[in-house]
Amino acid sequence: MPRITRRQLLAAAPFLAIPAKAARLPIRKAVEFSMLPGKIPVLERFQIAREAGFEAIECPTTPEQSAAEEILAASRKVQLPIHSVMNSEHWRSPLSSADPAVVEKSMEGMRTSLRNAKVWGADTVLLVPAVVNPETSYAQAWERSQRQIRKLIPMAEELKVVIGIEEVWNKFLLSPLEFARYIDEFNSPWIRAYFDVGNVAINGYAHDWIRTLGKRIVKLHFKDFIFAKSEAKWTPLLEGAIDFKAIHTALAEIGYKGDATVEISGGDATYLKEVNLRFEKILSAAL
Repeated sequence: MPRITRRQLLAAAPFLAIPAKAARLPIRKAVEFSMLPGKIPVLERFQIAREAGFEAIECPTTPEQSAAEEILAASRKVQLPIHSVMNSEHWRSPLSSADPAVVEKSMEGMRTSLRNAKVWGADTVLLVPAVVNPETSYAQAWERSQRQIRKLIPMAEELKVVIGIEEVWNKFLLSPLEFARYIDEFNSPWIRAYFDVGNVAINGYAHDWIRTLGKRIVKLHFKDFIFAKSEAKWTPLLEGAIDFKAIHTALAEIGYKGDATVEISGGDATYLKEVNLRFEKILSAAL
């Protein structure tokens, strides 16, 4: 057999090397408040989330002061920080409505959400910006929602809370290029993208959206999704068709560091521990 010289071996080394294991993403695992068991005290719900292994939580808009204070007390006692507020009014009362009363209700919901965020120590409020429907054209949804969101920027800046725009099944922001343009037109650090990896599965690929949105992304939602017999449906994590390996690679490429909230159906303590384990597999690329 011909001898392999040291020089030849060194030259071939890069091609013979065993690929390094993908590093765990520097992401904090959060859970939706709505996923926690109901009909028990808020403190117990937070304790269940913490014991399941979650490191943060996303809570809904809470207008009642006593309820907001109860949530804050539970967060502090359990040491489970509230990283984001899920605005509650944007579906019922979209900013894109032609009715001023509906728009004002939506704006008040956002103002309450921003105040909640400040009190709870959260740095982001999630907002679905508009809804396209038979009465509201795409162009109208774009113009009307941007006009109202611009009115919220001074408050967001004062409170130091980012408004995270989310893409959902609202017939709006249907491509990553469009989503990026929508964010960029505000020209404000207080308006960024709250990207949901599952909501784009029906008409795109999450890893493509992540690379296009890049540093615009302030927060993430994780869920899984599949087409079955021509019917779209949500699934438990790792049981759908979402390409989490590609998502892991894309998030590493853009250098995302922050929070990701799992947003799927809720359950008891045992169920939540399993969700957390699957979430950890995704973030660690142990797939």
